[in-house]
Amino acid sequence: MATTKLLLSALAATLVAPALLGQNLATRETSTYKRIKAHLDAIPAIDTHDHLWPFDILPGYVETDRGRGMNLFSLWRNSYYTGYNPLTAWKPGGSFDDWWAKAKGDFTNARATSFYRYQLPAFQDLYGIDFDTITDQQARNLNERIFNNYRDQRWLHQVVTERANIELMFNDPYWARFKFTTAYPFEVLVFNVTTLTRGFHPSEFSNPWDSPYKFAQDERLEMKSLDDYLVVLDRMFQKAKKAGAVCLKTTLAYERTLLFENVAKEIAAPLFGRPRNKLSPAEVKAFEDFIFGRLAELSAQHELPFQIHTGHGRVQGSNPMLLVDLIQANRKTKFILFHGGFPWIGETGIILLRHSSHVWLDSVWLPALSYTTAKRAYHEWLEMMPSDRIMWGADCNHAEGIYGATEFTRRCLAEVLSEKVDRGDLSADHALHIGRQILRENALQLFPQLKERLWKGKKTLEGPESIKP
Repeated sequence: MATTKLLLSALAATLVAPALLGQNLATRETSTYKRIKAHLDAIPAIDTHDHLWPFDILPGYVETDRGRGMNLFSLWRNSYYTGYNPLTAWKPGGSFDDWWAKAKGDFTNARATSFYRYQLPAFQDLYGIDFDTITDQQARNLNERIFNNYRDQRWLHQVVTERANIELMFNDPYWARFKFTTAYPFEVLVFNVTTLTRGFHPSEFSNPWDSPYKFAQDERLEMKSLDDYLVVLDRMFQKAKKAGAVCLKTTLAYERTLLFENVAKEIAAPLFGRPRNKLSPAEVKAFEDFIFGRLAELSAQHELPFQIHTGHGRVQGSNPMLLVDLIQANRKTKFILFHGGFPWIGETGIILLRHSSHVWLDSVWLPALSYTTAKRAYHEWLEMMPSDRIMWGADCNHAEGIYGATEFTRRCLAEVLSEKVDRGDLSADHALHIGRQILRENALQLFPQLKERLWKGKKTLEGPESIKP
């Protein structure tokens, strides 16, 4: 411990330099940035949100002329790039050259977008390829290496735990919400409760692993009334926590407004058991509002903090300000507001400022949405709130995406901290402390049970050994 403190003190001392030395340099060219970035790179991070499917069912697999596998198309198709940008479809059984001949022109209008640029660090650092200037032969070789890497699950372990230096990664299994299993030794289970608000009728569920009715059947619990359903919900919380879940997650902002009103049980009870076509939109919302309020209560009772997707969803109803009444009514619930509320980052900061006892902000996905907005958010939030209230996550579903999003976050945070240091708004040692808080310590403070699972520093991780990139 004493040695660590001496090393940090020495590093902090080297960061103290007159602001004039870097005033004519881009932030990433300054010595302050480089030293802070090196410090952040060395921190074994706690990633609070990803969607890494089990290896055998990763969503990127395609049929190629060499058989089933992951390739360059897979990495772009299953990234955020395709949310707003074109990508030539992959022809099942086709060849890379046929696809690339058309696809290489798809990126023309996306070069400046964060949804494109966040994957570039993975191509550069993991494969030595500058995708902005990639040649046909380089693309062909890159595709071959990706295909070969994904023949072996060890590639995921190497990229996530070694190259990205992530010690533990929260994983939201939205493909099987109530299966309550994990696939990786570095994975932390998240209990996704999104579909539970629709529990008024079994016809709402096509995936059995999304259905509370399937869960009730397996647990031999009745589902004949709202009271029965509340018992099932409590049992689900118990089972999720026993399986290792450390928090809840909801993405309802993609489906409906975040305005959850206080609905009495007497209003919700007669709505249970009726299919959607027998309910009015107002009745559906009333039932969902009642259940969401119950989920917030169970979150507190079972000590499972509540991660809520805010912003960038169903835009007309995803402003985090809509959650203020719910937050105020559930002071024992620990709320984590995801994505910084993008684009309402200032509003999200105000919510925490007024409810700092039980609200945290998570910058997950924000640098990939807009790098500049993420920088502004970090600058503003650190001026508005205690530094122990901010976390981060990669929010991706393959190794390269996780690496790229992690690198983007570290760069963004290093820029903000070095700018504050160079203009005299923050001491160097405090900047290093804040960086470690955001990347690691804040998550360990909010989720103390994680400390029992920390393994960095030990000789091995209970998982596959590394392979060469």
